[in-house]
Parts: sequence; C-alpha cells; structure tokens
Amino acid sequence: MRLRQMAVAFLLNEEQEVLFLQKRSKDIFLAGHLVPIGGHIDGDEVNDPKKACIREIEEETGIKSDCIEDLSLRYIVLRLKDNQEIRIQYVFLGKISKNSTLNESDEGSLEWLDFMEIPNRNVSATTIEIAKHYMELGTSTEKTYVGSMSSLNGNPQINWALLEDWEPSLFNL
Repeated sequence: MRLRQMAVAFLLNEEQEVLFLQKRSKDIFLAGHLVPIGGHIDGDEVNDPKKACIREIEEETGIKSDCIEDLSLRYIVLRLKDNQEIRIQYVFLGKISKNSTLNESDEGSLEWLDFMEIPNRNVSATTIEIAKHYMELGTSTEKTYVGSMSSLNGNPQINWALLEDWEPSLFNL
C-alpha cells in the first residue's frame, strides 16, 4: 500500500474568509475544484509538514512565511483511496491580511471564500468536513484534531478525535 502525504493551509483574513486556489479544469488532481493552499510533501519534508506547507504557500500565492501569523497544525486527516493508498493530510490554519500582495501561480487563480460558503462550492468532501468542524468547534480552541474519512449512508464524513498526549500519571498506572 502506498502512502501520500499533503500539507495545506486555511489562510484566514480579518473577515474570516479563507484563501483558496481555483484549480484549472485540465489539472489531473482535483481538476476544476477550489482547494486550500498546499500540496504534496517532498521527501526532505516528510518529518516537517509545516515546512512543506510554508513552501506551498509561497509557491502558490507568493506570500512569505513572515507575513503569516499563527500558522499552526489544527487537523490531521486520514483517508483510504481505492484500497491502494493511504492519504495523510496535515491541515494548518494561519492568518494573513486581506491586503496581502498575492501572486498567482500557474496552478490556478486565487479566491477568498467565506467559511459559510465553502459547502456550497466545488470543493472536496474533506474540505467541507474540515470547514464544518472548524465552524462548530475549531473557532473556540487551538487544539489539534485527527480525523478518519469514512462513509455514513453513502455520504462522506470525518470521525474526529482530539489529538492529545497520553500521560500514564493521569490514569494512576
């Protein structure tokens, strides 16, 4: 079984809009979709998904790391694809100014979306589930959640759990 790792960012502005990349219709991966800024983790970044995320942000938007505030890991999503590949997506949240100078790449055009608008747009099921969880719980916490993509009555869903360190002393062991 193959492993594919990706790092993406939900970059928010002052109005709680998220910066998305509109993929071209001729792209192989998620053609025509709006996707969070990010992409695949390179070999030298496997142990540092934040490094991959920062690289992808700069490649796709031109935004340098010193223009991003509070970039932190908030979600890790696991998905089995075609029983042949395990996909691991590291999802970071950060803040940038809506007035940031954006440089579009050859990967697509950039667009700001209100969080509430995300489920109504051409985005992946993973993106919808992350946005729903963030609006329900993520806005009130800085914690990291891990989720596994599954199906409930034929509809995609993510089962979330808080990612936390296990301390034997907490359980009197």
